[in-house]
Amino acid sequence: MSRRKQNRKIFTELEVTDAGAKGKAIAHAPDGRVVFINNAVPGDVVDVQTTKKRKSYYEGSAIKVHTLSRKRTQPQCQHFEVCGGCKWQHMDYKYQLEYKEREVINNLTRIGKIELPETTAILGSAAQYFYRNKMEFGFSDSKWLTLEQIRSEEVIEDRNALGFHIAGMWDKILDIEKCHLQADPSNAIRNGIKAFATKHQMPFYNARNQEGLLRTLMIRTSSTGELMVLIQFFKEDEKNRTLLLEYLKTEFPTITSLLYVINGKGNDTIYDQEVICYHGRDHIFEEMEGLQFKINAKSFYQTNSAQAYELYKITRDFAGLSGKELVYDLYTGTGTIAQFVAKQAAKVIGVEAVPDAIEAARENAAHNKISNTEFFVGDMKKVFNTEFITSHGVPDVIITDPPRDGMHADVVNQILNIAPEKIVYVSCNSATQARDLALMDAQYKVTKVQPVDMFPQTHHVENVVLLEKR
Repeated sequence: MSRRKQNRKIFTELEVTDAGAKGKAIAHAPDGRVVFINNAVPGDVVDVQTTKKRKSYYEGSAIKVHTLSRKRTQPQCQHFEVCGGCKWQHMDYKYQLEYKEREVINNLTRIGKIELPETTAILGSAAQYFYRNKMEFGFSDSKWLTLEQIRSEEVIEDRNALGFHIAGMWDKILDIEKCHLQADPSNAIRNGIKAFATKHQMPFYNARNQEGLLRTLMIRTSSTGELMVLIQFFKEDEKNRTLLLEYLKTEFPTITSLLYVINGKGNDTIYDQEVICYHGRDHIFEEMEGLQFKINAKSFYQTNSAQAYELYKITRDFAGLSGKELVYDLYTGTGTIAQFVAKQAAKVIGVEAVPDAIEAARENAAHNKISNTEFFVGDMKKVFNTEFITSHGVPDVIITDPPRDGMHADVVNQILNIAPEKIVYVSCNSATQARDLALMDAQYKVTKVQPVDMFPQTHHVENVVLLEKR
């Protein structure tokens, strides 16, 4: 017997007491170790089969439920648990919000050791399903079979799949019939493509063998009702490519932007690929308070449009601008926050590492007739230096919205050297946010905290913090 199997244990009737990092439920083993469970809800009493043992914890799955938690609810999606997303669908939304808010506060106080003001309750999402404006799906000629399908005597002749990667398995795709994340016509388009391609015997991709034709599908929608569809082909096949794109053009005339990519490299990323417009525009527009943002296939935009608006309003409110301030917007992306606050500032300077994003920010600002923004591209820790500050002025307010890793220590130190009156820190990872706040705690006091739920049915949570000079 392998050592791995020897380390596996079954614990019976464990009470699940909490929800922890990455959405795992928490119980305690008889030996005192924490048990992280991937498919339980706080309040459940379960038997757990462990899959991993470490010095201070186990990881495992519930294999039998003795008592169902009152915090449970019926998942809406037929693919729940098999699909790797929406892992909290079985928890009532009000408790999802409760645990997300608790995670933010715990991270700020335990990791950052920050003294907090009275925290405003987390802002929940009005839409708990069908809230995403961007979805990406993979094609496969050897779809992932569920245990029920494997155990059945049914002969599954159609092995084509168009859906999501199984968690931790780069070459396995679960076929999706109905996804509850993106509003119609998303499901109709995906199912239509699969049926049409199968009928016409178009080869679905095989990632392991690097062969096939149909590789990925991306669907983007906007609050303005516009729709983008992008098909990624592994190789050029003009006959089949045209056949499929013409089908989409005819069957779904509401598509604003119909695009394709020919990508024969080893991975699916399109950022180094040419995107070709087959029909319509090469972009769609998102709108917010009369501002329009052009979204192309490679653009970053918050994937929950309605909650992005709420997040930006909170950011602007925390900044408390009077119209006289010079504002720096660090990690500006396509400049959405910069443009959103510009009408209440004297000037906004945006800095971002991705050249395409800065190009889009400049285009959007020109389109929106915003003349008091400037955007600069470069590695944040290098471009955001003393020379840059001397050239562009000392900011009164800094807004920073870094990636999940948080800010580089050099960026934090530069902010402390500049010493603006206010810092508004927007974060998608309150753990790294807490680390950065600890570095600034001697000079800045946290005066406002506002968690925002951008992703219902998942453990992810955004947080906005206002820091003011002590």
